[in-house]
Amino acid sequence: MDSSSSSPAAAAASSPAYAFSSPPPVENPRSPFSKPRPPSSISRPSYLVETPSRPLAPSSTSSRTIYSDRFIPSRAGSNFALFDLSLPPSASTSSSSDAGREDGSGAYAALLRAVLFGLDQGVAPPATPDRSSAAVAGRSPSSSSSTSSSVAFSTPSRNIFRYKAEVPRYSLAEQFEDELPGFSHFHPRAPRKVPRSPYKVLDAPALQDDFYLNLVDWSSHNVLAVGLGNCVYLWNACSSKVTKLCDLGVDDSVCSVGWAQRGNHLAVGTNQGKVQIWDASRCRRVRTMESHRLRVGALAWSSSMLSSGSRDKIILQRDIRAQEDFVSKLTGHKSEVCGLKWSHDNRELASGGNDNRLFVWNQHSTQPVLKYSEHTAAVKAIAWSPHVHGLLASGGGTADRCIRFWNTVTNSHLSCIDTGSQVCNLVWSKNVNELVSTHGYSQNQIIVWRYPTMSKLATLTGHTYRVLYLAISPDGQTIVTGAGDETLRFWNVFPSPKSQNTGSDIGARSLGRSHIR
Repeated sequence: MDSSSSSPAAAAASSPAYAFSSPPPVENPRSPFSKPRPPSSISRPSYLVETPSRPLAPSSTSSRTIYSDRFIPSRAGSNFALFDLSLPPSASTSSSSDAGREDGSGAYAALLRAVLFGLDQGVAPPATPDRSSAAVAGRSPSSSSSTSSSVAFSTPSRNIFRYKAEVPRYSLAEQFEDELPGFSHFHPRAPRKVPRSPYKVLDAPALQDDFYLNLVDWSSHNVLAVGLGNCVYLWNACSSKVTKLCDLGVDDSVCSVGWAQRGNHLAVGTNQGKVQIWDASRCRRVRTMESHRLRVGALAWSSSMLSSGSRDKIILQRDIRAQEDFVSKLTGHKSEVCGLKWSHDNRELASGGNDNRLFVWNQHSTQPVLKYSEHTAAVKAIAWSPHVHGLLASGGGTADRCIRFWNTVTNSHLSCIDTGSQVCNLVWSKNVNELVSTHGYSQNQIIVWRYPTMSKLATLTGHTYRVLYLAISPDGQTIVTGAGDETLRFWNVFPSPKSQNTGSDIGARSLGRSHIR
C-alpha cells in the first residue's frame, strides 16, 4: 500500500474519540468505472475505531478530504459495451450501432407494454429518476434551478390496478402469436373446479359398515335406493320424498340393492340368500328367487338378466321372465363374490371376489374367459369405461390399495396406480373421461381422477368412516357416497354433457341435512 495513505490507528490518534475514516480511492485502469468520483459532501463511516477518552478539541476539523467507501454507479461513466449491454436512453445517440440495439430493445418494451396494459389505456406510468432528470434539464434555467434539489415524478392519471369492464384484456399467448414469428400455438385448458363440500347430507341410521355389501344404488328415474338394516328406503331426488319400500323382518337383513337399467324394478339381496324383485312404482314385490345358500352381497342387471353373487362363491344368472330361479351357474371364485358389473354393451360380466381375483365372463360361459390375479386383496371396486370398449378398472382392498386398468379385448394389463388406501368403489363419468374412487382405511377420502394420466382433480373428505358405498346420478353429474358414519353425502363432481369446461354452475345448490327415514 502507498505510504501516504493513513492507517486506521493513525487516524484515530490524530482525531477525536470514535473517529470515522476511510481509505482514499485507488484508481484501477482496467475497471470500467475508472473515472475518479467527486468527493462526497457528507462523510459516511467505513469502520469504527475506539480510542481512550480524551477531551475534545474546540474545533479539530481535518483539512484532509474524506471519501466515502460506498460505490454508487454513474451511468455517464459506465462502459456498457464491456458487458454487451445496451446504452440507457440518454446515451443512445452516441453511435449508430448502439442506436440500432436500443431501437430493438425499445420495440420489445413497447410490445410488452401493449400486451400488459393495452394499446391505449390512457395510463401514464410513473417516470424513472433518469427521465425526470432529463425533463428537468430541458426546462428553462429558472425552472431548473427551483427544482434542482428534488427529483420530479409524473403522477399517473388513474390507478393502473383498477379493473375496468370496458377495457379489453389481451392474452399474452394470442398477442405474441401475432407479433412474433415462430411462436407455437398453445392454449392450455383451465383446470376444472370441483366443489370440496357436499351440497346435501342425509342421515342414514343403521347403514352397515361392511366392506362386502352394496347397499346404495341410483335409478335412471332419479330415485335412490338405500338398504338400512332390514328395510329398503327410496329417496326421490326431485322431490326429496322418502318412501319405505319393504321390511324383511327381524330374521333377515338387506345385503345389496340394484336397479334394473330401465323401468322401476329393484332387486334386493338378503342375508338369507334370497333375491327379491320389487316394483318400486307400486311398492309391490313381484317375485322371490332363492338357490343361494349364503348372503347375496352383489347384484348386476343386463336387460332382463340379473346376476347375483354370494358368499357361497357362486354367481347365478337369472332371467326374470323365466319360471326357473336361475338359468346358469358361474363357478370359479374361491371366496365370497363381492363385486359384479356388466359392460355397457351387455356382452361381458366382470366379477371380483375376496379371493383377490378378477374374472371376466361372456354371455354364455360358465367358466371365466379372462382371469386376473394381480390384486393382493379383495376386489370389490369394478367399473367399465363408457368411452372405450373393453376398458375395465378394478380396485383392491386394504392390503392392495391399487387401481388397475385392463383391456379385455387384447387381454392386457394397461396400468396400475397406488392410491395409498383401501379402494372400496369405482365409477366412470359418462360425460368426460374421468372416474371417481372411494376409499377406506386409512384416509376415508373420495378422489376424482382424470384418465389416462390419472392426475387428481380433487380429493374430497368429510366421512369419518370408510366410504363403502357409491352411486352416480342419471345425468352423470352427481355422486352419492355412504359410509359407516351413517350419512349419505351428495357431491357435484362431474360437468354436464353440454358444458364440459370449468363447470362454474356445479355445486350451486345449498347445503342441507335431512333424514332418509
